[in-house]
Amino acid sequence: MIRRILCVAALSFFMSATFAQFRMSNGDNSPLRKLQYAEIAINNYYVDSVDEKKLVEDAIRGMLEKLDPHSTYATPKEVKELNEPLNGNFEGIGVQFNMIEDTLLVIQPVTNGPSERIGIIAGDRIVSVNDTAIAGVKMSKEEIMKRLRGPKGTKVRLGIVRHGIKDKLYFTVTRAKIPVKSVDAAYMIRPGIGFIRIGSFGATTYQEFMESMEKLRKAGMKDFILDLQENGGGYLKAAVDIANEFLERGDLIVYTEGLKVPRTEYNADGGGDFRQGKVVVLVDGYTASAAEIVTGAIQDQDRGIVVGRRTFGKGLVQRPFDLPDGSMIRLTIAHYYTPSGRCIQKPYKKGDNKDYAMDMLNRLKSGELTNADSIHFADSLKYQTLRQHRTVYGGGGIMPDEYIPLDTTVYTRFHRELAAKSIIIQQNLRYVDNHRKELQSQWPSFEEYKQNFEVPQSLVDAIIAEGEKQNIRPKDEAELEKTLPYLRLQLKALIARDIWDMSEYFSVFNESSALVQKALEVIQNSHPK
Repeated sequence: MIRRILCVAALSFFMSATFAQFRMSNGDNSPLRKLQYAEIAINNYYVDSVDEKKLVEDAIRGMLEKLDPHSTYATPKEVKELNEPLNGNFEGIGVQFNMIEDTLLVIQPVTNGPSERIGIIAGDRIVSVNDTAIAGVKMSKEEIMKRLRGPKGTKVRLGIVRHGIKDKLYFTVTRAKIPVKSVDAAYMIRPGIGFIRIGSFGATTYQEFMESMEKLRKAGMKDFILDLQENGGGYLKAAVDIANEFLERGDLIVYTEGLKVPRTEYNADGGGDFRQGKVVVLVDGYTASAAEIVTGAIQDQDRGIVVGRRTFGKGLVQRPFDLPDGSMIRLTIAHYYTPSGRCIQKPYKKGDNKDYAMDMLNRLKSGELTNADSIHFADSLKYQTLRQHRTVYGGGGIMPDEYIPLDTTVYTRFHRELAAKSIIIQQNLRYVDNHRKELQSQWPSFEEYKQNFEVPQSLVDAIIAEGEKQNIRPKDEAELEKTLPYLRLQLKALIARDIWDMSEYFSVFNESSALVQKALEVIQNSHPK
């Protein structure tokens, strides 16, 4: 007993001496010192062994989680993996994702990548990899990435939970080298009217955009539709360079400002190649960050009309802080503001990332996505455009000039279940594989295909038959008849994608898009430049 008392006393003395020495060498009792004391105590005296590196990383993550939704910590490996989609190419399953608590949420599959081709869609939650659970088990992001990544040509089996679908879905993805092309489509949608869809803003976006613009100008483009739907953003420089192409010398594109960061302005240099001609920008609730910068600049400078639904509202500027071991903190240091002074960032509660991530679902529940009359703005959120003094709105995101409600009736229950089980995608791929040479021979010209091709009844029948095998049936004849027009359009677009590319896919699909049709109407009715 005496020996035990002596040991405890010696330990207490040693611990006190250690802290005393630390205080002498480090000075005051600041919060930083408190954190250092805690780390020393745990590392030296905790009853079991601890991973000091992980302990510090967890502390950093814990601090950042109490700030805003976009301040993050990344390990050295995560830094490399996070930068790859913006820098050129990478190998993997081909999805952009975020972690919501401990669940991997697909933001969007990489266009024409292995995940998109087999039917993985935005909003899917990946919960298992090769039958090992990755959700609900406190697995680190690094460990999840290790399981998803692998050499080109190898396969990985993903378990997915999809909103509105009761059963877990399974997809086997063949990993591939993923080329990161940020311009998804570029074509002449009507005589004199060009169309470009940008999926993200990366290192090569501006170059891709300019090459596409040159091609369209040679084809006779005078007016222009810029599609930024589902564009999650990316590099500020790419956004500024693209906005510059539409604006006059000195026009403000965007400015940033923070408590510790002075105001920084980005202005057009007057050398843009598309300063004349009508412009329409298409946006939706997944248009974010750099895409909102371009949209806000064009709207506030009265250079074009914005069509669609309120954008995401990601207006926080992150600065990377590289740490000695190759890891990195991306810390929010400022806000983005449009030329009229609107803050792009939507409201959020510090530390409540879950509610922030559910914003789109909340918009749907509130009626904002389907009914313009449900949207109301306080007078304090009203701003004026800089030339024509039109009223625009702040409060988070960019509110379009022409609101287009989300059509929730496009997909029938029957169609949703067919798509959820990947029956449509799989049967389409099987059809194209079996008829590729025949299709290429019969339709050497896409324009002829678009004008005259009709989806064969045999393909539709194969989809319905496969649905029957998996116990997926239309409720009645009326539901089947309502499903068929959109199903045929989807199949025609998918076949075009597999025979040609994404421009042809969007060329088919855009003919049924309410946003695109409104954009054409806006241009043809000569809205102000």
